[in-house]
Amino acid sequence: MRFIVNSSTISGNIIPPPSKSHTLRAILFALMGEGKTTIYNYLQSPDSDAMLNAIKLLGAKVEIFPNRLEIKGVGTRLVGADNVIDAGNSGQVLRFVGALAALIPTYTIITGDSSIRYHRSVAPLLSALSQLGVFAKSSRLNGYAPIIIKGPLCAKRAKLEGYDSQPVSGLIIASAFSTHPIELHVSHPGEKSWIDLTLHWLDFLGIRYLNDHYMRYLIYGKSYYSGFSYIVPADFSSLAFPLAAALITHSTISIQNIDMNDVQGDKQLLYVLCEMGAKLSIKNETIYMKRGGVLYGKKLDINDYIDAITILAVIGCYAEGTTEIYNAEIARKKECDRIYVITNELRKMGANIKETKDGLIVRCSKLHGADLESHKDHRIAMSLAVAALGAEGETRINDVGCIQKTYPTFAIDMQRLGANIKVIS
Repeated sequence: MRFIVNSSTISGNIIPPPSKSHTLRAILFALMGEGKTTIYNYLQSPDSDAMLNAIKLLGAKVEIFPNRLEIKGVGTRLVGADNVIDAGNSGQVLRFVGALAALIPTYTIITGDSSIRYHRSVAPLLSALSQLGVFAKSSRLNGYAPIIIKGPLCAKRAKLEGYDSQPVSGLIIASAFSTHPIELHVSHPGEKSWIDLTLHWLDFLGIRYLNDHYMRYLIYGKSYYSGFSYIVPADFSSLAFPLAAALITHSTISIQNIDMNDVQGDKQLLYVLCEMGAKLSIKNETIYMKRGGVLYGKKLDINDYIDAITILAVIGCYAEGTTEIYNAEIARKKECDRIYVITNELRKMGANIKETKDGLIVRCSKLHGADLESHKDHRIAMSLAVAALGAEGETRINDVGCIQKTYPTFAIDMQRLGANIKVIS
């Protein structure tokens, strides 16, 4: 599947998709609850399917309805999976379920797609689990999936690098259900907003822990809670794309059903856009983006909202002066090397952009249409589509089926706003 995009302005209002990160955590914590959990407004995506399939293999009973999930959890009575768990393209399934597998005294095998098996390192998680007395190995001995895990958690302390938040979150979650307290020491803690998201779930479920500046965690273990009811909020990572499209095409749109009290770190992008000159306001759970104004480049530490790097690179092309993005080296280890890929794809469009070790330097550029590749990364695909809306001439973006991961209705929503995007099967 590919997009054919031509320049256009947009207008109207949309409701963004539900949060992927909240959906996956809700499903995982439903597994560990006693009794029935109901999850409303969940994100229907391949990652959600992978997490649902994983918890079913670990003993949960799942019923899927158009507007909700009903999950009967097993508490701490996890069963040994009778098949290999396929994480698909989901780093969260790989790291979170991999950590939970340490609670089971039988072998669990987890694999995934080529990105998971060759690009998404799980070495920090395996090292920490080994320190906790768990059998935790990469089957190819290279720190990547497939991985083999056999519990239980025996020791009480572990150390790990924290550049990538997912192994840390996974260990925090698993430790909550240990039979004894566990202390985690994290060096170079990064992506702290995603740790906050995990800790928010512990707070929601009444799970006890201590957080010492993201460098030391004490999780008391023996957690117990009943099934719960949860409504998944809108995804701040996803709403960045229509907002950016309005911004660079000098258009007016509104985005509804936004909970500004939610803990998602990517909402920080809204404040950054205002600082760059966007005429953006928020009222009654609605974000308004008005046309007009001049965008100015800015120096940005985006570690706390790392998923915005690709769309900020696009915005930087339309901002006066220079936009410098730094402290983003972990973006090289996502679905693709996002720093390298967005640099090279935007250069095809005429962008004045340079990659650094941990980020990007982007200067105001006049973009033109080009033949582009998504590299099977949903954020790359959507960012390039937005860039094309403000470029001269026609742009073709190949292999865009990956957008199903976080924003299945992206093309439909953008077409509804008037964007000249055609989807070719």
